[in-house]
Amino acid sequence: MNNNNSNLNKYMQRDAAVLLYSNAIAGILITLIASSFLVFAFTYPEVDPFKKAWWIGMTALLTIRFLDVMWWKHKVEKTEFNGEKSIMYFVVGANVTAVMWSVYLVYTTTQAHSIELTTTIITISAMAGGSATVLAAHKFTAMFYPFILLAPGSIGLLVSDNYPLQLLGVLGLAFSIVMLIISRQSADFTRHTLFLKNENSVLIHSMEEKVEQRTRKIYELSNLDPLTKLYNRTAFLKQLKLVTAASQKPFALLFIDLDGFKKINDSIGHKAGDKILSKTAERLKDFALDKQLLCRWGGDEFLIALEDTDETSAVAQSTALIEVISKNHTVENSILSVGATIGIALYPQHATSEDRLIQLADMAMYYQKKLMRSTVGVFSEQMEKLYSYELRLKNSLTTAIEKNQLRLVFQPILGSGDIKISAFEALLRWQLDDDNIPPDEFIPIAEQYGLIHEIGAWVLQQACEQAVLWDVQQKVAVCVNVSVIQLQDEHFIDIVSDTLSSSQLPAELLHIEITESVFASDPTVISNQIKNLQVMGVKVSIDDFGTGYSSLSVMQDLAVNTVKIDRSFINKINNQGNGDAIISAVMHIASSLNFLVVAEGVENEMQADELIKLGVDYLQGFYYSKPIEVEDIASYLAQKYDN
Repeated sequence: MNNNNSNLNKYMQRDAAVLLYSNAIAGILITLIASSFLVFAFTYPEVDPFKKAWWIGMTALLTIRFLDVMWWKHKVEKTEFNGEKSIMYFVVGANVTAVMWSVYLVYTTTQAHSIELTTTIITISAMAGGSATVLAAHKFTAMFYPFILLAPGSIGLLVSDNYPLQLLGVLGLAFSIVMLIISRQSADFTRHTLFLKNENSVLIHSMEEKVEQRTRKIYELSNLDPLTKLYNRTAFLKQLKLVTAASQKPFALLFIDLDGFKKINDSIGHKAGDKILSKTAERLKDFALDKQLLCRWGGDEFLIALEDTDETSAVAQSTALIEVISKNHTVENSILSVGATIGIALYPQHATSEDRLIQLADMAMYYQKKLMRSTVGVFSEQMEKLYSYELRLKNSLTTAIEKNQLRLVFQPILGSGDIKISAFEALLRWQLDDDNIPPDEFIPIAEQYGLIHEIGAWVLQQACEQAVLWDVQQKVAVCVNVSVIQLQDEHFIDIVSDTLSSSQLPAELLHIEITESVFASDPTVISNQIKNLQVMGVKVSIDDFGTGYSSLSVMQDLAVNTVKIDRSFINKINNQGNGDAIISAVMHIASSLNFLVVAEGVENEMQADELIKLGVDYLQGFYYSKPIEVEDIASYLAQKYDN
């Protein structure tokens, strides 16, 4: 509302200036003619010097006003001029002119003869009457001009000793008062007219602005990402479609996925994450030549199309872009950084449609991220074959339990002292049609697409139910591998508790095996989960120990029950490697931290003998037994204990 009032006042002042200046030349010309007539038509030696001096002053003033009018008409009128300033220039000149006339009339009333005086009063009265209309655009000047022209001179006539002059003074003063009233009414009417005119203009302009704002808002909502102000999916696809339809030159499509963004979002908060996305978008804007070929695809993913670019140039530019994106950000007094993995698809080499190009660039990014983060990958046919295979596994895995395609096999773990069975490790197998899919292929897919929770719960339930059926002289535990994703699930402890309850398996006969990758996760969450399992009586083992994530301080905090030495170290025993030294070091650590040690992957007698000499607690591997099918476990146990 205040803005509208300000605009209304500005427009009214500009219109008032136009009205004043539009009649200015005629007014100046009439004033010049009238002043020249009165000065030179009646000549008396005793007044000539004053009249001539006055005329020179009036002419100089009118010349200045004329130049001001010319300047305004040629330099100001057609511009977005300041109305208040223009009015000020005009009214100063007009009011000074009025004062000059007033001085002339007062002087004339004391010096001139009756004919000259009468002529002067008539002339000035006529000018006063005309000013009410000509100066109506400025209220003060419209009232001041006629009043100051007549009132002082009329008062001078009133105080004279000549009765006819006194009557003329009365008439002049009465006329000046009437003109004062008329000028005021004329000025009010003019101002009201200007108000109505400009009120409508301001309202129309305000409505146009609102329409423009709403149009802009609709455009932003339909085309721009609200956080980064980059094109959204819809707008980018439209623009990319135009490029693919019209372009005869090759171009590269870059699919950009930020590395480490989720960790910032989860640990520091979404506010910091949003700032990282906004700052990354600004860097991308500076990098992109065509802002219409840049978008936020979703989450922490962005797309850029580089026109007239071949593979070599696209890889070079992508490498440079990764360096730009990876520079540090200062967010809330913290220095944060993210990397970026980029997948590239080329037009028309790889695809000619926008949807297909995006799919292939996404595919290239996905496989490059699996291979090495914060690097560049270009789409290849081999990637598509791998993707199709992975997609087949993912789709089939969703119904694998329902179709009874999953099964468990069990590999025994034996005590190194008596070679008696201590436990069985449950190993998951999947037969898809005529193919046996290795766990290292389908488990990562299950983790990636969120299927690991259902499959993991099924494995846990089946393993516990089988373990209850093992009827041997001593209790045999079952070891179940658990994904880090499962362990981080807030419902995992309840799932374990419910499984033990439904299967009736004693908690001490369940061993949960977790890989070393837990050390890369939140240690507080993992430590709490392990303690909760141990409170229930469940044992916890670290699998694949020594493959890269180990931290003695973290291991001490986690306080697991058992560590399993990875088979890669077992293979290096007495084989020009450092397997013996590493195993000895692990045994020393285990002794200090009160862990038990299992050696997995024992393939031959030499390895078994050496491990026993080193003091390993338990042995597991093909030398003792391959994984056993469920239906063969009973006979295996009977044979083992009969011997």
